[in-house]
Amino acid sequence: MDAAKITEVRAREPHRITEAWAGRRRRPLVGDDGQLLLVAADHPARGSLGVRGNALAMGSRTDLLDRLATALGRPGVDGVLGTPDVLDDLLLMGALEGKVVIGSMNRGGLQGASFELDDRFTAYTAEAIEAAGLDGGKTLTRICLDDPGTVSTLEATAHAVNALAARGLMAMIEPFLSVRTDERVTNLLDPDNTIKSVHIASGLGATSAHTWLKLPVVDELERVLDATTLPTLLLGGDPAGDPADTYAAWARALSLPAARGLVVGRALLYPPGGDVGAAVDIATKLVHTGARP
Repeated sequence: MDAAKITEVRAREPHRITEAWAGRRRRPLVGDDGQLLLVAADHPARGSLGVRGNALAMGSRTDLLDRLATALGRPGVDGVLGTPDVLDDLLLMGALEGKVVIGSMNRGGLQGASFELDDRFTAYTAEAIEAAGLDGGKTLTRICLDDPGTVSTLEATAHAVNALAARGLMAMIEPFLSVRTDERVTNLLDPDNTIKSVHIASGLGATSAHTWLKLPVVDELERVLDATTLPTLLLGGDPAGDPADTYAAWARALSLPAARGLVVGRALLYPPGGDVGAAVDIATKLVHTGARP
């Protein structure tokens, strides 16, 4: 289904979206090898549209959907992480059959806003995730010791963990220690601050039974992953250098026992050279066979 048909369905037959979620073919969260490769598409809802210096690279929804459909159609891609608007589009396109689907929950901390660190839960709720038959929810949990908005984010994240766990659903927490400098929020990506973020995030909620972490690939990742027993997916980020260096870093990270796969958005959807399928195939081999590029 192309974009024009999606708009027609939304205008005339919106009930078809609910019906399609109810009839979607699902799969186990984790396959036989215990690894996951998820494509991330929740950046736009936070106003984060840039890729390697192009501030509006993700501005075209039709282009983004084409790239997502290509990625999800490649063998070995387990699923997608996104907001309701993107996931509903992909659902109508038939791209989510037999895929793991994770709903992004807090998108209120808009990129560059004065309230960026007061990251309200404005997208999926645990109730909506369960009703649609999604497999879990993801929270962005930035921790800034100088910003009072952090405590609201921590509390809301804890409530989300509880609500998802009560439904037997994955709660994926993406934590960062962050600072605000010159009206800009920066995540601290050194090992020590990443370890602190891991411990803070791991303690959120009344149970950790269904909690997973989503962590950046940082230096001394062995020390970072030694800070938790929670299953951990590694963040692909928006690499600006040589893709070969990025793939090598992913390969080293995935060799660690606690690593359970990758969640990658811009690096796969907007690779240098533009070949989405080729970039996805490299990531698939890294995640599911351990093969180096």
